[in-house]
Amino acid sequence: MTELSSICVYCGSSTGDRPVYAEFAERLGDLMGQEGLGLVYGGGAIGLMGITARSVMAAGGHVTGIIPQFLKEREVMLETAHELIVTEDMHERKRMMFERSDAFVALPGGIGTLEELVEMMTWAQLGRHRKPVLIANINGFWDPLIALLRHMADSGFIRRGFEVNYLVVDSAEQVLPKLREAIARTVEPAPVVEPMPIADL
Repeated sequence: MTELSSICVYCGSSTGDRPVYAEFAERLGDLMGQEGLGLVYGGGAIGLMGITARSVMAAGGHVTGIIPQFLKEREVMLETAHELIVTEDMHERKRMMFERSDAFVALPGGIGTLEELVEMMTWAQLGRHRKPVLIANINGFWDPLIALLRHMADSGFIRRGFEVNYLVVDSAEQVLPKLREAIARTVEPAPVVEPMPIADL
């Protein structure tokens, strides 16, 4: 991966209790669309999911919704998405979201959003991918999780060498630059190490 072309956004099917959550989602979608970036997300038409997707499309970006069959039958899908993929189950959905994305961003959400975010962190920790994982810490929403991750490390359950790597921002304008910086770091050539001179005997 050498550039950012599509972003997987995890977020709630509700707008939450603070207007700032929806404002952030709309602004992020607008910025993504303006830069021609694709959105990969859960396919919903309501909550932060719907706001983000519609904002991306309104600004000219491509939207791919991926939803499992059982949720298609009980949730409101965004029928106007450019591409709408129905999977057999959650496992296939998450695999396709991973494969189609260059980075992952978590906006506020519920247990499903938390599970998706933590899974991407876990896969990165285990060396299964090097794609950036970013937490949009809007109004301190994710502070408890960030504190828990620090507590896990301080308690010896995240050992040295297995640190959980993630980015944190609190404004929509920071998201794309942070992701691009992280991607650039993953493709930087390894430093050239000069051979050590052999001392004369």
